[in-house]
Amino acid sequence: MEPRANPVLIGHADAAAAMDDAIRTGRMHHAWLITGPEGIGKATLAYRFARRLLAPAGADPDAPDAPVFRRIAMSTHADVLTIERMWDDKRKRLRAEIVVDDVRAVAGFLQLTPAEGGWRVVVVDGAEHLNRNAANALLKVLEEPPPRAILLLSCAAPGRLLPTIRSRCRQLRLQLLTPDQTAAVLESALVDIPAAERAGLAALAAGSPGQAVALAGEGGVAIATLVAAVLRDVPRVTVLRAYEVADKLARTDGAYSTFMDLLRDGISAAVRAAARGQGDPAQQRLAATRPLAAWGDLWQALTRLQDETERFNLDKRHAIVSGLDLLNAP
Repeated sequence: MEPRANPVLIGHADAAAAMDDAIRTGRMHHAWLITGPEGIGKATLAYRFARRLLAPAGADPDAPDAPVFRRIAMSTHADVLTIERMWDDKRKRLRAEIVVDDVRAVAGFLQLTPAEGGWRVVVVDGAEHLNRNAANALLKVLEEPPPRAILLLSCAAPGRLLPTIRSRCRQLRLQLLTPDQTAAVLESALVDIPAAERAGLAALAAGSPGQAVALAGEGGVAIATLVAAVLRDVPRVTVLRAYEVADKLARTDGAYSTFMDLLRDGISAAVRAAARGQGDPAQQRLAATRPLAAWGDLWQALTRLQDETERFNLDKRHAIVSGLDLLNAP
């Protein structure tokens, strides 16, 4: 379910209470930066706040049949503007960045008088994807915000934002959901998936229901099994085995990204556990294949490989083979 159309926020009670208190007291900051891992409800919280700002007195803004809810869900509310990565028709995927032309619309939108006499709300969903020119354009708005304007930035990687953007926002840091909260989200979001498979997806996502939903659509459980098998073979992943893995993943759209994400997650978990003197035997064995300090360089190299492959639409099969070769290197 799209965050703008989600009537239920599970978890994040403190952050929601802070926003509700700002509305109640009138002590409203002009910009809010909502941070935390992917898929935990950052944008859902932002749209919840927008509904409460714009709902008529006495109305239930979270009722799916409420006019304010329907209009925001359908992106037809005159006082709400969403900035997010756009769809690339040529490459058949989301663009890698939010570009300056997307952000230029914000200044003009906020200069308009609110259509319904209240607030003008801008939601920047995925602010970590702003490129430099887009970030600078947004900064200009934040430096001189017009009255009755609210900007809500959802961001999974606040370190990528300009420090001057972060300093002009009130920050709310959201945490991963608990296992029970994750299960509650997935019970309604993945109703057609057996409970056992939902539990497996929840374990993989580790507190991020959004990631679990994405994994469900990309064969996440099967890919996680493949990742575990590959990591058991390190540092002896043969070239033939690497091509077998690449061929298997090439059959499914989105499998490359899921594989690379889970591969890095598996490495991170093993290294963290080893640094604490913990971890199961498989994690301990993997971490011991190279010095702990070298794992950070490898993780960064895999991240760059994935980013460049996706950004420039490079050969994913070759990228998988190259990534597995990096794992073998001493």
